[in-house]
Amino acid sequence: MRTTAFSVAVGTAAANPVIRKAPARFSFIFRGSPLFIQFFFAYFLFLQVKGFHPLTDELSAAWLGALIVLFLNTSAYSGEIFYGALRSVPKGDLEAADAYGLTGFSKFRRVTWPTMLRLAWPAYTNEAIFLFHATALVFFSGFPAHLLLGDALYFAIYFADKTFNPFVPYPIVAGYFIILTLTVILIFSLVNKRLNRHIPAERRARIRVRPQLVR
Repeated sequence: MRTTAFSVAVGTAAANPVIRKAPARFSFIFRGSPLFIQFFFAYFLFLQVKGFHPLTDELSAAWLGALIVLFLNTSAYSGEIFYGALRSVPKGDLEAADAYGLTGFSKFRRVTWPTMLRLAWPAYTNEAIFLFHATALVFFSGFPAHLLLGDALYFAIYFADKTFNPFVPYPIVAGYFIILTLTVILIFSLVNKRLNRHIPAERRARIRVRPQLVR
């Protein structure tokens, strides 16, 4: 996923206008339409190709069809994040690389890529959190989960209907998401600390969670 997002960023920053068009249109489509609509559109599109091949039959299932939509959507948003970070790489770092004789891919691998990743990481963390939360939308999109296994919302609705008390199952599901979100934040914070290990503590970029309710 990160590789795809990085490809979108590099393509958007390309000097050739022909190369820029494809990632720009890809980003416009997936960032310009709601994720929920993308789920519905993809589901009905995958239903049209169902039956042509055993592989196409799996596209209408949540584990693959919804995964593809989430992959493309977050790649478009992450691509813009990496593109902004790529444009923000300090010129002084690039000039220092030139002074050391670094050129081409060596310059990119040793200077541009680490700096871009460090600058983009806090925003990319929020994108990862949104991606995790967006999995709850799959339940309402029409993509069927296999035997409904592991679908927390299905079991929450089931118990709420049986007990007529929604104040027990839904807070449990919310707690489940909160715990896993804190786990994601912890992991990404450790990576962020590793990326900024050479920077003084008072100048390090801190991860600030800004959850998105709608996209």
